[in-house]
Amino acid sequence: MIGVAALELAEHEKPWLRAPCVAGVLLFARNYQSREQLIALCESIRDVGGDHLLIAVDQEGGPVQRFRDGFTRLPPLAAIGAVYEQDADEAIRLAEEHAWVMASELRASGVDFSFAPVVDLARGNAAIGLRAFHADPAIAAELGQAYVRGMHLGGIAAVLKHFPGHGSVTGDTHKVAAIDPRSLDQIRHDDLRPFAECIEARVEAVMMAHVTYPRVDSQPAGYSKIWIEQILRGELGFAGAVISDDISMAAAGAAGSVGKRVRAHLDAGCDLVLACFPDVVDEAIAAMPARTDAMPATLAALRGAIGPTWAGLTDNPQRDRFVARITALHADQGTA
Repeated sequence: MIGVAALELAEHEKPWLRAPCVAGVLLFARNYQSREQLIALCESIRDVGGDHLLIAVDQEGGPVQRFRDGFTRLPPLAAIGAVYEQDADEAIRLAEEHAWVMASELRASGVDFSFAPVVDLARGNAAIGLRAFHADPAIAAELGQAYVRGMHLGGIAAVLKHFPGHGSVTGDTHKVAAIDPRSLDQIRHDDLRPFAECIEARVEAVMMAHVTYPRVDSQPAGYSKIWIEQILRGELGFAGAVISDDISMAAAGAAGSVGKRVRAHLDAGCDLVLACFPDVVDEAIAAMPARTDAMPATLAALRGAIGPTWAGLTDNPQRDRFVARITALHADQGTA
């Protein structure tokens, strides 16, 4: 899955979309100006590359929300976790409603899915911060399951991140290598619980962390057959799509060049590799094995359900209630 540079496709980007190994496009704030522009961009991506292409975004809410003007301003997941401490049932409802609003707005815009929810633990990591529900594994798991339900009701697949847990390590993997020295038993007891319980809610995909857990494997999790094949697929029974984090991140550098990063993820068992920045796309595509078969079922499951139009979505009293309730969290929790 690749990134493109701007609000419209450039001519040199169009051949990328026709490459048999490209499953779709991950959009960013740089690709968004308005809902109308976004819908036109999604249509042009599929006009050039085919209707099979997936279109995704990070639309978590809080600090990570790529589409803002014209979309509901979503509070961070930590605001829902704070409500849980006072009223668990209310927090569960808010998690479902937050997810439904996010999902339904994406489907009304032609986007298939969001890389959400974050089920890392809120234990001080700079890159995670307010993106996580809670520090308590049981609370994070319960709210994560509710969020998955809301995403499914809104017509999009769920992608848990960042397996096996990014919240308990100090390093920001966008900038530096991150090392988590804990034992597998400690990680199982804490960080793996939200993943395990959300997998039971039938999530479609899991994104790997660019974190190294040396007491389990010397390789970062996305390059690790132990984490992907033995633990995620074997121990937890996950049968959906396994997705790398962005290969351009600093912590992905352990494997070497862009091409080596792509191959290392594939060799470890990833089904989809993210090349988010246009300047790495040519090398990433060149590193992919030749293929002529159709998109695997695990990736096809990420396609969004038939969604409403924006007119149909906004003419919905239930949506109005949900939007009012979740946006009130900005004021209640002091989030911007």
